[in-house]
Amino acid sequence: MPFTPAPTELESAIRSLKKELDAVILAHYYQESEIQDVADFIGDSLALAQEAARTQAKVIVFCGVHFMAETAKILNPTRQVLLPDLAAGCSLADRTPPAAFAAFKAKHPGAFVITYVNSSAEVKAMSDVICTSSNAVKMVEKAPKDRPIIFAPDQHLGRWVQKQTGRELILWPGSCIVHEIFSEKLLVQLKVQHPDAEVVAHPECLERVLQHADYIGSTKGILEHVLKSPKREFIVVTEAGILHQMRTRAPDKTFIPAPPDNGCSCNECPYMKMNTMEKLWRCMAERSPELVMPESLRLAAYRPLKRMLDWS
Repeated sequence: MPFTPAPTELESAIRSLKKELDAVILAHYYQESEIQDVADFIGDSLALAQEAARTQAKVIVFCGVHFMAETAKILNPTRQVLLPDLAAGCSLADRTPPAAFAAFKAKHPGAFVITYVNSSAEVKAMSDVICTSSNAVKMVEKAPKDRPIIFAPDQHLGRWVQKQTGRELILWPGSCIVHEIFSEKLLVQLKVQHPDAEVVAHPECLERVLQHADYIGSTKGILEHVLKSPKREFIVVTEAGILHQMRTRAPDKTFIPAPPDNGCSCNECPYMKMNTMEKLWRCMAERSPELVMPESLRLAAYRPLKRMLDWS
Protein backbone atom coordinates (compact mmCIF):
# COMPACT_ATOMS: atom_id res chain seq x y z
CA MET A 1 0.00 0.00 0.00
CA PRO A 2 1.52 3.37 -0.98
CA PHE A 3 2.41 5.87 1.74
CA THR A 4 -0.39 8.39 2.22
CA PRO A 5 0.70 12.03 1.86
CA ALA A 6 0.05 14.47 4.68
CA PRO A 7 -3.30 16.32 4.39
CA THR A 8 -1.48 19.50 3.32
CA GLU A 9 0.25 17.59 0.51
CA LEU A 10 -2.77 15.73 -0.88
CA GLU A 11 -3.73 18.33 -3.47
CA SER A 12 -0.26 18.48 -5.04
CA ALA A 13 0.02 14.67 -4.91
CA ILE A 14 -3.31 14.31 -6.70
CA ARG A 15 -2.27 16.80 -9.38
CA SER A 16 0.97 14.86 -9.92
CA LEU A 17 -0.92 11.57 -10.28
CA LYS A 18 -3.31 13.22 -12.73
CA LYS A 19 -0.42 14.02 -15.06
CA GLU A 20 1.16 10.60 -14.58
CA LEU A 21 -2.06 8.75 -15.42
CA ASP A 22 -3.29 11.14 -18.12
CA ALA A 23 -6.43 11.40 -16.00
CA VAL A 24 -9.34 13.80 -15.81
CA ILE A 25 -11.10 14.40 -12.49
CA LEU A 26 -14.84 14.99 -12.78
CA ALA A 27 -16.67 16.19 -9.67
CA HIS A 28 -20.30 16.82 -8.85
CA TYR A 29 -21.38 20.07 -7.20
CA TYR A 30 -22.26 18.10 -4.06
CA GLN A 31 -18.69 16.96 -3.39
CA GLU A 32 -16.57 18.37 -0.57
CA SER A 33 -15.13 21.79 -1.41
CA GLU A 34 -11.54 20.46 -1.47
CA ILE A 35 -12.47 17.91 -4.13
CA GLN A 36 -14.25 20.55 -6.19
CA ASP A 37 -11.13 22.71 -6.06
CA VAL A 38 -8.85 19.96 -7.40
CA ALA A 39 -11.26 18.77 -10.11
CA ASP A 40 -10.82 19.50 -13.81
CA PHE A 41 -14.54 19.83 -14.35
CA ILE A 42 -17.41 20.47 -11.91
CA GLY A 43 -21.03 20.06 -12.91
CA ASP A 44 -24.43 18.49 -12.43
CA SER A 45 -25.42 15.09 -13.83
CA LEU A 46 -26.07 16.32 -17.38
CA ALA A 47 -22.90 18.38 -17.65
CA LEU A 48 -20.81 15.56 -16.20
CA ALA A 49 -22.30 13.04 -18.64
CA GLN A 50 -21.57 15.41 -21.52
CA GLU A 51 -18.00 15.95 -20.32
CA ALA A 52 -17.49 12.19 -19.89
CA ALA A 53 -18.67 11.71 -23.47
CA ARG A 54 -16.16 14.17 -24.90
CA THR A 55 -13.06 13.56 -22.77
CA GLN A 56 -9.90 12.23 -24.37
CA ALA A 57 -8.18 11.34 -21.09
CA LYS A 58 -7.04 7.75 -20.62
CA VAL A 59 -8.39 7.58 -17.07
CA ILE A 60 -11.63 9.11 -15.75
CA VAL A 61 -11.70 9.70 -12.00
CA PHE A 62 -15.31 10.29 -11.01
CA CYS A 63 -15.90 12.12 -7.75
CA GLY A 64 -19.60 11.54 -7.39
CA VAL A 65 -21.73 8.49 -6.71
CA HIS A 66 -21.87 5.04 -8.26
CA PHE A 67 -24.44 5.68 -11.00
CA MET A 68 -22.38 8.63 -12.25
CA ALA A 69 -19.27 6.49 -12.63
CA GLU A 70 -21.44 3.89 -14.38
CA THR A 71 -22.58 6.57 -16.81
CA ALA A 72 -18.97 7.48 -17.56
CA LYS A 73 -18.13 3.83 -18.22
CA ILE A 74 -21.16 3.35 -20.44
CA LEU A 75 -19.93 6.25 -22.58
CA ASN A 76 -16.25 5.24 -22.43
CA PRO A 77 -15.85 1.46 -22.70
CA THR A 78 -12.12 1.60 -23.49
CA ARG A 79 -11.15 4.02 -20.71
CA GLN A 80 -10.49 3.17 -17.09
CA VAL A 81 -13.08 4.70 -14.76
CA LEU A 82 -12.11 5.09 -11.10
CA LEU A 83 -14.38 5.95 -8.18
CA PRO A 84 -12.87 6.98 -4.81
CA ASP A 85 -15.46 4.96 -2.88
CA LEU A 86 -17.33 2.19 -4.68
CA ALA A 87 -19.93 2.14 -1.89
CA ALA A 88 -21.02 5.72 -2.64
CA GLY A 89 -24.55 4.92 -3.80
CA CYS A 90 -27.79 6.83 -4.32
CA SER A 91 -31.12 6.48 -2.56
CA LEU A 92 -33.02 6.88 -5.84
CA ALA A 93 -31.03 4.11 -7.54
CA ASP A 94 -31.22 1.89 -4.46
CA ARG A 95 -35.01 2.32 -4.28
CA THR A 96 -35.44 1.11 -7.86
CA PRO A 97 -34.48 -2.59 -7.93
CA PRO A 98 -34.19 -3.81 -11.54
CA ALA A 99 -36.53 -6.80 -11.03
CA ALA A 100 -39.22 -4.63 -9.45
CA PHE A 101 -38.88 -2.04 -12.20
CA ALA A 102 -39.19 -4.72 -14.87
CA ALA A 103 -42.44 -5.88 -13.26
CA PHE A 104 -43.69 -2.27 -13.08
CA LYS A 105 -42.88 -1.75 -16.75
CA ALA A 106 -44.67 -4.99 -17.69
CA LYS A 107 -47.89 -3.61 -16.19
CA HIS A 108 -47.82 -0.78 -18.72
CA PRO A 109 -47.16 -2.40 -22.11
CA GLY A 110 -46.37 0.07 -24.86
CA ALA A 111 -45.30 2.82 -22.47
CA PHE A 112 -42.35 5.02 -23.39
CA VAL A 113 -39.89 4.82 -20.49
CA ILE A 114 -38.05 7.98 -19.39
CA THR A 115 -35.60 7.25 -16.62
CA TYR A 116 -33.80 9.78 -14.48
CA VAL A 117 -30.01 9.44 -14.61
CA ASN A 118 -30.05 8.66 -10.87
CA SER A 119 -30.57 4.96 -11.62
CA SER A 120 -28.58 1.78 -12.09
CA ALA A 121 -27.25 0.63 -15.46
CA GLU A 122 -29.73 -2.26 -15.31
CA VAL A 123 -32.69 0.13 -15.04
CA LYS A 124 -31.25 2.41 -17.73
CA ALA A 125 -31.08 -0.62 -20.02
CA MET A 126 -34.87 -1.02 -19.70
CA SER A 127 -35.48 2.59 -20.72
CA ASP A 128 -36.16 4.45 -23.96
CA VAL A 129 -34.37 7.64 -22.98
CA ILE A 130 -32.51 8.93 -19.93
CA CYS A 131 -33.05 12.40 -18.46
CA THR A 132 -31.54 14.69 -15.85
CA SER A 133 -33.20 17.44 -13.87
CA SER A 134 -31.73 19.88 -16.42
CA ASN A 135 -33.46 18.30 -19.41
CA ALA A 136 -36.36 16.25 -18.02
CA VAL A 137 -38.96 18.66 -19.42
CA LYS A 138 -37.32 18.53 -22.86
CA MET A 139 -37.18 14.70 -22.83
CA VAL A 140 -40.89 14.46 -21.97
CA GLU A 141 -41.79 16.99 -24.66
CA LYS A 142 -39.83 14.97 -27.23
CA ALA A 143 -41.43 11.65 -26.24
CA PRO A 144 -43.98 10.13 -28.68
CA LYS A 145 -47.37 11.81 -28.30
CA ASP A 146 -49.31 8.61 -28.91
CA ARG A 147 -47.76 6.54 -26.10
CA PRO A 148 -48.15 6.66 -22.33
CA ILE A 149 -44.99 7.65 -20.45
CA ILE A 150 -43.41 5.91 -17.48
CA PHE A 151 -41.25 8.35 -15.52
CA ALA A 152 -38.82 6.95 -12.97
CA PRO A 153 -37.47 6.90 -10.36
CA ASP A 154 -38.10 10.31 -8.73
CA GLN A 155 -41.81 10.90 -8.26
CA HIS A 156 -41.39 14.52 -7.10
CA LEU A 157 -39.36 15.48 -10.15
CA GLY A 158 -41.98 13.63 -12.21
CA ARG A 159 -44.87 15.62 -10.74
CA TRP A 160 -43.04 18.88 -11.38
CA VAL A 161 -42.29 17.87 -14.99
CA GLN A 162 -45.91 16.83 -15.42
CA LYS A 163 -46.99 20.36 -14.48
CA GLN A 164 -44.48 21.95 -16.84
CA THR A 165 -45.42 19.82 -19.84
CA GLY A 166 -49.10 19.06 -19.31
CA ARG A 167 -48.42 15.39 -20.10
CA GLU A 168 -49.70 12.70 -17.78
CA LEU A 169 -46.90 10.52 -16.44
CA ILE A 170 -46.95 7.09 -14.83
CA LEU A 171 -44.71 7.67 -11.83
CA TRP A 172 -42.44 5.17 -10.11
CA PRO A 173 -42.75 5.93 -6.35
CA GLY A 174 -39.10 6.84 -5.69
CA SER A 175 -37.58 9.83 -3.90
CA CYS A 176 -34.24 11.30 -2.84
CA ILE A 177 -33.40 11.09 0.87
CA VAL A 178 -31.75 14.51 0.70
CA HIS A 179 -34.47 16.47 -1.08
CA GLU A 180 -37.51 14.83 0.49
CA ILE A 181 -36.73 15.90 4.07
CA PHE A 182 -36.51 19.66 3.62
CA SER A 183 -38.88 21.16 6.18
CA GLU A 184 -41.67 23.38 4.87
CA LYS A 185 -42.16 24.85 8.36
CA LEU A 186 -38.49 25.78 8.77
CA LEU A 187 -38.34 27.14 5.23
CA VAL A 188 -41.29 29.45 5.94
CA GLN A 189 -39.59 30.59 9.14
CA LEU A 190 -36.43 31.39 7.16
CA LYS A 191 -38.47 33.40 4.67
CA VAL A 192 -39.92 35.44 7.53
CA GLN A 193 -36.44 36.04 8.95
CA HIS A 194 -35.06 36.98 5.51
CA PRO A 195 -37.94 38.70 3.69
CA ASP A 196 -35.75 39.97 0.85
CA ALA A 197 -34.18 36.57 0.13
CA GLU A 198 -35.03 34.66 -3.02
CA VAL A 199 -35.85 30.96 -2.54
CA VAL A 200 -34.23 28.63 -5.08
CA ALA A 201 -35.09 24.92 -5.04
CA HIS A 202 -34.43 21.63 -6.79
CA PRO A 203 -37.45 19.88 -8.37
CA GLU A 204 -36.72 16.68 -6.40
CA CYS A 205 -38.16 18.46 -3.35
CA LEU A 206 -41.68 17.82 -2.09
CA GLU A 207 -44.44 19.80 -3.80
CA ARG A 208 -45.34 21.59 -0.55
CA VAL A 209 -41.75 22.87 -0.35
CA LEU A 210 -41.57 23.84 -4.03
CA GLN A 211 -44.66 26.04 -3.68
CA HIS A 212 -42.54 28.49 -1.66
CA ALA A 213 -39.76 28.72 -4.27
CA ASP A 214 -39.12 31.72 -6.50
CA TYR A 215 -37.00 29.62 -8.84
CA ILE A 216 -37.03 25.84 -9.43
CA GLY A 217 -34.32 24.15 -11.45
CA SER A 218 -31.44 21.71 -11.66
CA THR A 219 -28.32 22.19 -9.58
CA LYS A 220 -26.60 23.93 -12.49
CA GLY A 221 -29.74 25.94 -13.20
CA ILE A 222 -29.89 27.10 -9.58
CA LEU A 223 -26.23 28.12 -9.66
CA GLU A 224 -26.62 30.06 -12.90
CA HIS A 225 -29.79 31.73 -11.61
CA VAL A 226 -28.27 33.05 -8.38
CA LEU A 227 -25.24 34.38 -10.26
CA LYS A 228 -27.46 36.34 -12.66
CA SER A 229 -30.15 37.44 -10.20
CA PRO A 230 -30.06 41.05 -8.93
CA LYS A 231 -31.00 39.73 -5.48
CA ARG A 232 -28.28 39.73 -2.83
CA GLU A 233 -29.61 37.02 -0.52
CA PHE A 234 -30.79 33.48 -1.30
CA ILE A 235 -32.31 30.56 0.59
CA VAL A 236 -30.96 27.45 -1.13
CA VAL A 237 -33.17 24.34 -1.06
CA THR A 238 -30.87 21.63 -2.36
CA GLU A 239 -27.78 19.72 -1.22
CA ALA A 240 -25.43 22.08 0.61
CA GLY A 241 -22.36 21.18 -1.48
CA ILE A 242 -23.45 23.69 -4.13
CA LEU A 243 -22.89 26.53 -1.67
CA HIS A 244 -19.13 26.32 -2.21
CA GLN A 245 -19.45 27.26 -5.89
CA MET A 246 -22.01 29.95 -5.09
CA ARG A 247 -19.80 31.58 -2.46
CA THR A 248 -16.70 31.26 -4.63
CA ARG A 249 -18.29 32.78 -7.70
CA ALA A 250 -20.48 35.38 -5.94
CA PRO A 251 -18.64 36.35 -2.73
CA ASP A 252 -20.69 39.52 -2.43
CA LYS A 253 -23.96 37.58 -2.07
CA THR A 254 -25.37 35.68 0.92
CA PHE A 255 -26.46 32.06 0.62
CA ILE A 256 -28.51 30.41 3.36
CA PRO A 257 -28.93 26.61 3.33
CA ALA A 258 -32.50 25.50 3.90
CA PRO A 259 -32.65 23.09 6.86
CA PRO A 260 -34.09 19.57 6.76
CA ASP A 261 -36.63 18.27 9.24
CA ASN A 262 -34.02 16.42 11.34
CA GLY A 263 -32.42 19.08 13.51
CA CYS A 264 -29.44 19.79 11.23
CA SER A 265 -28.56 23.28 10.02
CA CYS A 266 -28.12 22.15 6.42
CA ASN A 267 -28.83 19.12 4.27
CA GLU A 268 -26.01 16.97 2.90
CA CYS A 269 -26.00 13.74 0.89
CA PRO A 270 -24.24 11.05 2.95
CA TYR A 271 -23.29 9.18 -0.23
CA MET A 272 -21.66 12.18 -1.92
CA LYS A 273 -19.70 12.91 1.24
CA MET A 274 -18.23 9.39 1.32
CA ASN A 275 -15.57 10.58 -1.11
CA THR A 276 -12.61 12.32 0.53
CA MET A 277 -9.33 13.79 -0.66
CA GLU A 278 -7.45 10.82 0.81
CA LYS A 279 -9.73 8.33 -0.98
CA LEU A 280 -9.34 10.32 -4.20
CA TRP A 281 -5.55 10.16 -3.94
CA ARG A 282 -5.56 6.47 -3.02
CA CYS A 283 -7.84 5.41 -5.89
CA MET A 284 -5.50 7.16 -8.32
CA ALA A 285 -2.35 5.79 -6.70
CA GLU A 286 -3.70 2.22 -6.69
CA ARG A 287 -5.93 2.62 -9.78
CA SER A 288 -8.70 1.06 -7.76
CA PRO A 289 -11.61 0.77 -7.18
CA GLU A 290 -12.40 0.58 -10.86
CA LEU A 291 -15.91 0.64 -12.34
CA VAL A 292 -16.44 -2.30 -14.69
CA MET A 293 -19.55 -3.82 -16.27
CA PRO A 294 -20.50 -6.53 -18.78
CA GLU A 295 -20.41 -5.30 -22.37
CA SER A 296 -23.96 -6.52 -23.03
CA LEU A 297 -25.27 -4.37 -20.17
CA ARG A 298 -23.18 -1.40 -21.25
CA LEU A 299 -24.57 -1.53 -24.79
CA ALA A 300 -28.16 -1.84 -23.59
CA ALA A 301 -27.73 1.15 -21.26
CA TYR A 302 -25.82 3.13 -23.89
CA ARG A 303 -28.75 3.40 -26.31
CA PRO A 304 -31.11 5.47 -24.10
CA LEU A 305 -28.19 7.49 -22.74
CA LYS A 306 -27.00 8.33 -26.24
CA ARG A 307 -30.56 9.33 -27.17
CA MET A 308 -30.58 11.79 -24.25
CA LEU A 309 -27.29 13.33 -25.37
CA ASP A 310 -28.58 13.59 -28.94
CA TRP A 311 -31.87 15.16 -27.83
CA SER A 312 -30.03 17.58 -25.52
